[in-house]
Amino acid sequence: MIRKKTLPAQEELWVARDQIKIGKGSGFYDRLAADLDEQGFGDHIRELCAPYYDEGSGGRPPIDPEVYFKMLIVGFFEKIGSERGIASRCEDSLSIRRFLRYDLVEATPNHSSLSVIRKRLALEVYEEAFTFSLRPLRKAGLLKGEAIGVDSSTVEANASMEKLTRREDGKSYRDYIGELAAESEGIDPEDNAAVADFDRRRKDKKLSNEEWYSPNDPDAKIGLRKDGAWDMIHKVENAVDLDSGAIISMEIQAATKGDATDMAAHFETAAAMVEHTASLVHQPIN
Repeated sequence: MIRKKTLPAQEELWVARDQIKIGKGSGFYDRLAADLDEQGFGDHIRELCAPYYDEGSGGRPPIDPEVYFKMLIVGFFEKIGSERGIASRCEDSLSIRRFLRYDLVEATPNHSSLSVIRKRLALEVYEEAFTFSLRPLRKAGLLKGEAIGVDSSTVEANASMEKLTRREDGKSYRDYIGELAAESEGIDPEDNAAVADFDRRRKDKKLSNEEWYSPNDPDAKIGLRKDGAWDMIHKVENAVDLDSGAIISMEIQAATKGDATDMAAHFETAAAMVEHTASLVHQPIN
């Protein structure tokens, strides 16, 4: 008979940290941690973030901002698009726990803590941290900035089309369609199923960014996702060093912006970023 796998009941067991077996793929984060330490990444991040923390608050010690930025790095490499997903991944992975310097018995930061830190830090802190991450490439002569390419892609916004609001009168999309259904076919505006069916059937259905916006994310625009469905989206524009393949600048643009519009300004920003990394090459490592 096949027996169900369960955790055995036992007393606490002490095991040396270096004896814990981790999968073969864990070497990436170990090497990354060593490279970040060699560059003085943690000390640099703590220095950047120090003005945003109050040492005399008397509360519990804050999360090390190096840990926060390392968790963002994990999200980037593992293509995790939410703070909740990043927190879950960091909690479950032994190799990532070691990357963050969290022991097995320690609780890793949850998603709400990540949200608090994100809102606390100024945009300039993120920009400076990103610039510092390019320092090793510049130091090794890989990042030159002589040939820069710009590419863009759309990403879903943290907003729902169901909560669209009319700019003219502040009326929700649901209430607006309910009134149309009542006027056109005498449908009870409180009958959600009937109103939804009316909305699917009505002709000349159009949603204009000039007429509608999302109160959760006013900068998001109505547009087509990669799969062809309509949604609230942003346009992410990346400037890439074509010699090394490194992303040297990223901007969030309005989804309605043409690809070539204001591209020259982004090239200038990317070129300035490359020049800034040159000033960091000879900066001493803490």
